[in-house]
Amino acid sequence: MRQKKLWKRHHVETSELKLQSKTLVAVLLLVGQWPLLQIDDASVTKKVALFPIGSFAHKSISDKEGLKYDHTDKEAENSSFQPKTVQEEEEKEPLPRQMKRYKQLERLETVLSKAKSSIREAARNGSMISTHEDADYIPQGPMYWNANAFHWSYLEMEKVFKIYVYKEGEPPLFHDGPCKSIYSSEGRFIHEMEKGNFYRTNDPDEAFVYFLPFSIVNFVQYLYDPISHDRRAIGHTLADYIGLLSGKYPFWNRSLGADHFMLSCHDWGPYSTTYVPDLFNNSIRVLCNANTSEGFSPLKDVSLPEIHLKTGGITGLIGGPSPSKRSILAFFAGKLHGHIRYLLLNQWKDKDNDIQVHENLPKGVSYESMLRSSRFCLCPSGYEVASPRVVEAIYAECIPVLISDSYIPPFSDVLNWKSFSIEIAVKDIPNIKSILMSVSQTQYVRMHRRLKQVQRHFVINDPPQRFDIFHMIVHSIWLRRLNIQIQES
Repeated sequence: MRQKKLWKRHHVETSELKLQSKTLVAVLLLVGQWPLLQIDDASVTKKVALFPIGSFAHKSISDKEGLKYDHTDKEAENSSFQPKTVQEEEEKEPLPRQMKRYKQLERLETVLSKAKSSIREAARNGSMISTHEDADYIPQGPMYWNANAFHWSYLEMEKVFKIYVYKEGEPPLFHDGPCKSIYSSEGRFIHEMEKGNFYRTNDPDEAFVYFLPFSIVNFVQYLYDPISHDRRAIGHTLADYIGLLSGKYPFWNRSLGADHFMLSCHDWGPYSTTYVPDLFNNSIRVLCNANTSEGFSPLKDVSLPEIHLKTGGITGLIGGPSPSKRSILAFFAGKLHGHIRYLLLNQWKDKDNDIQVHENLPKGVSYESMLRSSRFCLCPSGYEVASPRVVEAIYAECIPVLISDSYIPPFSDVLNWKSFSIEIAVKDIPNIKSILMSVSQTQYVRMHRRLKQVQRHFVINDPPQRFDIFHMIVHSIWLRRLNIQIQES
């Protein structure tokens, strides 16, 4: 009933994703160049025109890739999240202000519609090299699904995109995050948004998206009980926060969270969002743990690069020798951490000079020097699909070899990972050497050159620089906002 009341006045125009009997069944349709995903939930029909620039234009998600999390979980049911009804909203907001807000929303949707149209035109006019002028960088080459469309989309984003950061909440749970750890991606992005130097607006009515500035890493640090292993406080705090925002502002209820985004690099990020079903199902979730078997949807969610910054900076991490000076075929060093690493270590640990797989490095040998001496760097998933080794390899200009199940690499809607990395199925771990040996020297040099070119998209800068990781994350969010049309009825 709550959603029926809400959607008498508010609805989002969309595609075709059906939520029936608490299961996810996604049906991908193509209308022209635009895939559509439709969501039906008895009382709610949501329409979202999905706008992938690249590979996801022809992918579909079946119920085999459905949700791992049970939305009927008793912990989540006991959450205190209670969005306001339309009647409650109307009682507290004067009619003139409502009308002004509706007009502003129409203006924003018009801006997005024009941007969408111009990006589609750019996609038709070229793919391998951008035709647009840019003093800093012109995307080109097969590393991009469509360099021209990406570049124009990026320029449009810089011109119009605005993000509102909710001010509610106190540090360290909100407006703060780690910048010196394996979760650095989470903290660095939160801190940049707090600085407000890029994209941020203080007027929520002129924002295209709304950032929920909580840190799951800090939630775990301050709310998790390691003795009882009770995680409910994390979910309840998140649910209470969304309840606060939905009661104070009209924006969450207007779209059921579809134009809101959160960002987390902690393994429990996806799980925590199950306490607010609209956050899980509708919102843009920017996650390191981009695992499609656990509900990650590349059509609405964003894969976040996992970066381990031991000192908080990248000094000395970027760059490496030329291909001719790399004597090791492939390298990995790491502890037993999950089934895939078990298979890798069991097959290759200390057994081959070409495939150097170690649980512990020999004394006097540094991890960084091994990265720079290797042609390929093995990046197996651990207990979760994401690994900081992917970005470590890119920084060291060592071709990443992705070994995982159900992992969506970062920026895959723009970047063609097959042009600068190798993907090896888990079942092919015994064949790693033969697969890598089959890459010719010419092909390897070409991949190495491409890797160096896309490296800029993964670099953390302070302050951020155009086309770096901060702007690429925002661009991924921008693309997904283009996929959503919000209408007032």
